[in-house]
Amino acid sequence: MNRIDKKVLISGASIAGPTLAYWLAKYGFEVTVVERSASLRLGGQNLDVRGAGRAIARMMDIEKDILAANTGEIGLQFVNKDNKVEAAFPADGAGGFTAEAEILRGDLVNILYNKTKDDVCYVFGKYITGIAQNDSHVNVTYSDGSEAVFNLLIAADGVRSTTRHLLFGDEPKIKFIGLYNAWYTIPKAETDTKWARWYTAPESRVMLIRPDNHGTTRASFSFLSEDKGYQKLPAKEQKQLLKEKLSGAGWEAERLIEEIDKNDDVYFDGISQVQAARWFNGRAGMIGDAAYCPTPVTGMGTTLAMVGAYLLAGELAQQDNHQDAFMAYEKRMRPFVEEVQQLPPGVPWLAHPKSKFGVALLNTVASILASGFVKKISKLFGSKEKDPTKDKIELPDFKPRKLPA
Repeated sequence: MNRIDKKVLISGASIAGPTLAYWLAKYGFEVTVVERSASLRLGGQNLDVRGAGRAIARMMDIEKDILAANTGEIGLQFVNKDNKVEAAFPADGAGGFTAEAEILRGDLVNILYNKTKDDVCYVFGKYITGIAQNDSHVNVTYSDGSEAVFNLLIAADGVRSTTRHLLFGDEPKIKFIGLYNAWYTIPKAETDTKWARWYTAPESRVMLIRPDNHGTTRASFSFLSEDKGYQKLPAKEQKQLLKEKLSGAGWEAERLIEEIDKNDDVYFDGISQVQAARWFNGRAGMIGDAAYCPTPVTGMGTTLAMVGAYLLAGELAQQDNHQDAFMAYEKRMRPFVEEVQQLPPGVPWLAHPKSKFGVALLNTVASILASGFVKKISKLFGSKEKDPTKDKIELPDFKPRKLPA
C-alpha cells in the first residue's frame, strides 16, 4: 500500500469506529473520525464485552478499564406483578444473563475515545452528505457544506447508517424481527437493587430494570408487533405510544410511564438485523452495526464491532492494496457474522408470551432452570475451563508492512 493510501475517514464514534481507529493508527495510518453528535454520545444501556471482543480489549490494554467500569449487576431475577422473585440467575452461574465484563455503552465509548484521542482526529457535529470516488481518492461533503479528501472511507455509524445509504442505497436489507424496544435512564428507587429484574406482562410485553454504576437505573420496555414503522414517528408520538403500550401492564409500569415524559433521552427502535450482500464499494465500506447488526437479543453486537474493526485494520495494514484487504477481511468475517445472526428458535416470541397462562409458564420454566438441581446437573456436563475470550473466529497476529512516512 503506497503513501497515498494512508488517509482514512471513519464515520461514527461509538464502538466499531474508535476500535478501528485505534488499530489503524497503531499501524501508521492517518485517521479521522467524524461524528454526527456535538460530543460523545454517552447514553445507552448495558453491553457485555465477551468472547473474541474481550480478547481484543485485552490486546488494546483496556480490559482492566472495562472491568473497573462494571455496572455492579449481580445477576437477573424474574419477578411477578407483586415483585416476588420467581427465578434468579446469579452472574457467576452457568449460562448467566449478566456477564463479568458488563458495562454501560457510554462508559465503553468513553474508554475507547480516551484510548485513541491522542492519535486520532475526532470531528464532532458533522456528518457525511455526499460521496464521490475515483481510483485513488474518496471525496466527501459534510453537512456544513465543507469538503475533504481521503484515501479510504469506512462507515461505522450504526444500524440506521446514512453513510451506508450513500454508498449502497437500498441494497442492504434491514430485517425487522418483530420486536420494538425502548431504553432510557430513570432515577433510582427503593425497589431497585443490584439485581436486574425482568417482568413479563400479558400482551407480549416485557420490562427490564437494571442497576448501573452512576447512581441511576436503566429501564427498557419491549413488545412484539408487526412492522408498523413506529421508529419513524416523532419523539412525542413515540412517547405516547410507549405509554399506551405500558398501560395496565402491572408491576412498575406506572413508574416507567411517569418517567417517559420527564426524559429527554428515550431511545426507541424496531429491533432489526442488517443483511448486506457486500460490505465494500470501491474505496469505501462499512463495519459494525452499519454492515451486519445482529440485533441486541444476540448479545454479540459489541463483539462483532470489535472483531470486525481489528480484522479490517489488520488486513489493510498487511495487504498490498485495499481491494485485497477488503476481500481477505470478508473471507474471515462473513462466516462469523452469519453464525451470530442465526437467532435461536422462538426468539423473540418465547420471551414475550401473549396470555396470562404463557406468562405463568415462562416464569415456571425460568424457576426450573434456576433451581439448584438443574444447576448441579449443568455443572456435571458443563466445561470446567470456561474461557471468556473464546469464540469461533481466529484473531491473527497481523504482521503489518512498514508504511512510508
